[in-house]
Amino acid sequence: MIKVGVYGASGRVGKLLLEDLKSTPDMSLSCVYVRGTLDFSIDPSVLVTSDLKSFLSASDIIIDFSLPDACEALLEQATKTPKPLVIGTTGLNTHQLNLLKDASQIMPILYATNMSLGVALLNKLVYQASAALEGFDIEIVEMHHKHKKDAPSGTALTLSESAANGRGLNIEDVRVSGRDGNIGERSKDEISVMALRGGDIVGRHTVGFYNDGEFIELNHTATSRSTFSKGAIRAGKWLSDKEAGLYSISDCLEL
Repeated sequence: MIKVGVYGASGRVGKLLLEDLKSTPDMSLSCVYVRGTLDFSIDPSVLVTSDLKSFLSASDIIIDFSLPDACEALLEQATKTPKPLVIGTTGLNTHQLNLLKDASQIMPILYATNMSLGVALLNKLVYQASAALEGFDIEIVEMHHKHKKDAPSGTALTLSESAANGRGLNIEDVRVSGRDGNIGERSKDEISVMALRGGDIVGRHTVGFYNDGEFIELNHTATSRSTFSKGAIRAGKWLSDKEAGLYSISDCLEL
């Protein structure tokens, strides 16, 4: 039985993880980390703690859906108490991403900005389309609920990287995330990523390839956050016996 620690248990996906683990074969919830107090009941056999060292020690693997600063604290402590980490937190800054890469040298870490099978496949299709459709303009639009704090979404940024890699471009040199005023014509290589926020939209990502006379759009819509929690649990089971290294959701799904 794989003992799972959930980090960010009071969040939207975190609460789903607690429920989904109840019906997952060969895995059980052993511990949740909270900064304050839980605002919902939990099985008394599950350790609830605000001590990161105790949290890591009580778990075989950790699934993290928290906030960037909280994820940073987890990574720092995990370097002292290494455990397999599944990280789905988005909005990580450069320092936090570098910390994640350094930590993966001493423990297995699966980092994904989206845990769904559909988005993993979408990234592969975007790479292939970008390489094949030379000269097509690439525009990415993502839509999320009004409570999402980071923009563009981590998923959209990953999709933009897939598109750039398909053309041998550095995404940092070509990404545009806003247009306003008399900015002139669209440049040849730019890849735009636009964010919309409103209502309770779980997540919708559209990658368009536009040319004179035709266009192709690849779209993924998440209708439930359970796709993220179930994907993270699957990733955790896969990661539990892996050697140290940085893995992606595509590695897990063998795409």
